[in-house]
Amino acid sequence: MIKHTQLKPEELKHKIRHREILFGGNQKLKIYGRLNCTSGKRMKIENRVFFTSEQDAIAHHFRPCGHCMKVEYLKWKNGLI
Repeated sequence: MIKHTQLKPEELKHKIRHREILFGGNQKLKIYGRLNCTSGKRMKIENRVFFTSEQDAIAHHFRPCGHCMKVEYLKWKNGLI
């Protein structure tokens, strides 16, 4: 898990471009989703974290976003994840 506040803008762009960061999350709400999610783009920078993989987010006890990851969210909601 990488906090947004720990990255400089150039570092963040580099990591996204080189697919080192694949998912973003809200640290307070414990929700993760795709980087292009409209809900994720609205969150405060101090709450934003990034993950290298979906397994990384799950390992940190985050749940899938109900907007951009509907299938994964429904699996989580039904206890399948």
